[in-house]
Amino acid sequence: MSDKYLLYYNDVDPIETNDWIQSIDSVIKEEGIERAKFLIKTTLKHLNKNGIILNDDNKNYINSFSRKEEFPYPGNLILERKIRSFIRWNAIMIVLRASKKKLDLGGHISSYQSSSYIYEVCFNHIFKASNNKNHGDIIYFQGHISPGIYARSFLEGRINVYHLDNFRQEVFGKGLSSYPHPKLMPNFWQFPTVSMGLGPIAAIYQAKFLKYLENRELYKTKNRKIFAFLGDGEMDEPESKGVLNIAAREKLNNLIFVINCNLQRLDGPVYGNGKIINELENIFHGSGWKVIKVIWGNSWENLLIKDKTGKLMELINNTPDGDFQNFNSKNGSYIRKNFFGKFPETLNLVKDFTDKEIEKLKYGGHDPKKIYTAFKKAYLIHDKPIVILFHTIKGFGLGEIAESKNIAHQIKKIDINTIKYIRNNLNIPINDEDLYKLPYITFNKNSLEYNYLHNQRKKLGGYIPYRRINFTEELILPNLGDFKLLLKKQNKISTTIVFLKILNILLKNKNIKTRIVPIVADEARTFGIEGLFRQIGIYNSKGLQYTPQDKSLFVLLYLLYNM
Repeated sequence: MSDKYLLYYNDVDPIETNDWIQSIDSVIKEEGIERAKFLIKTTLKHLNKNGIILNDDNKNYINSFSRKEEFPYPGNLILERKIRSFIRWNAIMIVLRASKKKLDLGGHISSYQSSSYIYEVCFNHIFKASNNKNHGDIIYFQGHISPGIYARSFLEGRINVYHLDNFRQEVFGKGLSSYPHPKLMPNFWQFPTVSMGLGPIAAIYQAKFLKYLENRELYKTKNRKIFAFLGDGEMDEPESKGVLNIAAREKLNNLIFVINCNLQRLDGPVYGNGKIINELENIFHGSGWKVIKVIWGNSWENLLIKDKTGKLMELINNTPDGDFQNFNSKNGSYIRKNFFGKFPETLNLVKDFTDKEIEKLKYGGHDPKKIYTAFKKAYLIHDKPIVILFHTIKGFGLGEIAESKNIAHQIKKIDINTIKYIRNNLNIPINDEDLYKLPYITFNKNSLEYNYLHNQRKKLGGYIPYRRINFTEELILPNLGDFKLLLKKQNKISTTIVFLKILNILLKNKNIKTRIVPIVADEARTFGIEGLFRQIGIYNSKGLQYTPQDKSLFVLLYLLYNM
């Protein structure tokens, strides 16, 4: 039994537990590890025959790491909270001001509110930018959270009020695109993404390509990470899960999927009758990925540690996502009665809590310390891709109008009383009279927050997102004379053979040959391309670890191909 497991099942008899542990230690010392394994397996079989099925760590709805395993948080939580609040406020104002134009512009408020803590930890401590000295991380942002990214860039001074007020009105390059779109904002967004699975599949092949460049010694990419930020509903798209095995097969430890599990898709729960985090954990684990779960914040974890009976763990394990979503939308009194009240033991855990304190129990995706530790642990994985599953609340902090409601994704307008609630919740310094103007807010350039915002990005190399418009290296292309042999009058020849001859010329050109990578899914022999096997080889990140059945034919094919 691991320390993490014991953390959530407080030991009622430590002396007895220690006797068992010492017994196993004695067997290992005297008779060896195999004997110890046999005894444990035999004991488990005996329990199973008597109908006792042990629930291991992977089955329990708990974090992948205990509080003792957390890394010290490197930032100023007070300043970061204020910065995050300003960004969240401005993100809301972007959409509300666009809706006020009555042009049916749309926009999304709730998605960024659920993931703002995750993004801000990354902006302050994780994301490395590209600059003249180093190429930074590659980030596929979740499409629906774009107002939050624009709001941060506004505080940084990279975009202005005119840009914000032209959200979803990207006319003449002066507005802001609905979603990440490099064609519409060529010096800002690196990649197009939204919610149809484009981001995850593209990120996997991007990570594979960077490994190719490193392995072929064409470019140093070892210290770069590829992040794909996704929603739990988006993971139902075939493209989202279609090539997970490729990432594991290639051991893409430079790839990190970050899935915001707010339990909701566009119209309701992602998996109301079950647990989407458990389902995704099984899928990724089965595909060979490292899974890091961040479900509970410190406030919830305190209750789990306080629980002496295991009843809270039992209750959590047996509560489906649909119920969790419902509880998140209700007040503390309702949660006390209908969740904690299911067992006397769990009700007793919150007997000293006010209803407001119950409402403020935070999930892991809203706890900066848990978030930071998850990313730090992801960086320690060296032999497989990583997925981090963050438990959050959709529309977090928006109050009764949207928080954890089925309509949260469609909210484009908010009444003045809810705006006041949000202002108070985020501690935004705006008086009642000015709220009707839906004002943006900024920091004074001499303020601690302003300096912190910029200094954290300077430490990480610069600002994100950013895309270079122009190619920065010299590329010498072939000229027409390089193809002179093909320009002479020839006998009848198939287009496939012509293509192969052109490809052969390109692969011999000293200026670009390393940049030419023929990708043949299959049937190279059908089209007569097998000569390439010998000429340029077949790339595999692990090299060739077997003897090809047709190895003896390679020399002959090479000679025929180059005649």
